[in-house]
Amino acid sequence: MKSNQTTNTIKIKRFYFLDNLRTVIIFLVIMLHASGPYLAGDGWQLFWIVEDPANNAVSGIIFLLLDIFLMASLFFISGVLVPASLKRKSGWEFIKGKLKRLILPWAVSVLTLIPLYKVIFRFSRGLPQENWTTYFHITNPNSQNWLWFLPVLFAFNLLYLLFTKANLRLPKLSAKTAVIISFVIGVAYTLAMDLLGLKGWTLTPLLDFQNERILIYFMFFMLGALFYNHGVFASKPEKKTLYTIVNSTSWLPINVYIFIVLWPIVFNPGNFLFSRVIDRALVAFTFHLTLYSLVYTLVESFRFYGDKANRVWVELNRNSYYVYIIHVIVTGIITLLLRDTGIPSLLKHFIQTITTFVVSNLIVSGVRAAFHMLRPNYTKSTMQTSTEN
Repeated sequence: MKSNQTTNTIKIKRFYFLDNLRTVIIFLVIMLHASGPYLAGDGWQLFWIVEDPANNAVSGIIFLLLDIFLMASLFFISGVLVPASLKRKSGWEFIKGKLKRLILPWAVSVLTLIPLYKVIFRFSRGLPQENWTTYFHITNPNSQNWLWFLPVLFAFNLLYLLFTKANLRLPKLSAKTAVIISFVIGVAYTLAMDLLGLKGWTLTPLLDFQNERILIYFMFFMLGALFYNHGVFASKPEKKTLYTIVNSTSWLPINVYIFIVLWPIVFNPGNFLFSRVIDRALVAFTFHLTLYSLVYTLVESFRFYGDKANRVWVELNRNSYYVYIIHVIVTGIITLLLRDTGIPSLLKHFIQTITTFVVSNLIVSGVRAAFHMLRPNYTKSTMQTSTEN
């Protein structure tokens, strides 16, 4: 009984700062996707839900920076929460819970939101609508688009369950050692995928994933689980020395990464800064240094200063998962409304981000309120589920 009380206390404490962080990350995901219509020469106009002839360089920098760490952060948070979820359930109960939480919403979404995405895509470009059979993700060249996250997260949960039930005897690593090893593997993996020309997306009816990121995301998921099992977040550190150092120096790898990435595109088109191999190695190293620095800074910032709850945070946290699911459709409609207004593209980018976040939350809260009227126990059950992912 004492052990259960301790576990519950830790779980509730984590729920605040991790859920708050996850909500902020979802907001930043919206900001990343809201940059799509305004990216100059990036190819997004070919597939993104709505195109806008106006563009600006700042939206491109925002996209480049946010793309480094957002999804890795979400996988890390999910990894932190998965061991406690598994401890409370049998293997089959765990799988059923993840099917209900991840795969059921995914199945509904790919059968409804993906077709709606294509309807808006063609309407916004003045193209005629096509035969209805071409509107589903298995016949769409963009496949699952932003919904790829759900089945990949489900697969990671299944792998964690398999490792746990198989009782695989992995080396007992400290959190620090595990971070160092994953960093080294990540740099080598990123460089190899780049030099071998294996970058890009693998698209299937069930799983879509970015080839050069999938191993990195899985390592962050497993790091999250390891941090939980090591009790890293059981209490706050007494000193903030490392936090202060990382905060003070993380701008260095960020700027080097952005500079080297943009060198052959903007500063000296078609030419390497040093050589292909050296440039790619520097990109891989500074990418991961930036990635780990930003994820660490985000997690520790919310751990130190965002470990609290109020009515607004609780509502936003409960909504965040479903806001992620519907936000691309919402942002597409808002982009369409803003496109011909004459507002500067950067301002449209920020208006679109904030409006999408607000409207998506209003939709999710409204749907939840309607369900609560029909099913009084719905709110309680969704609140319990929200702490597990």
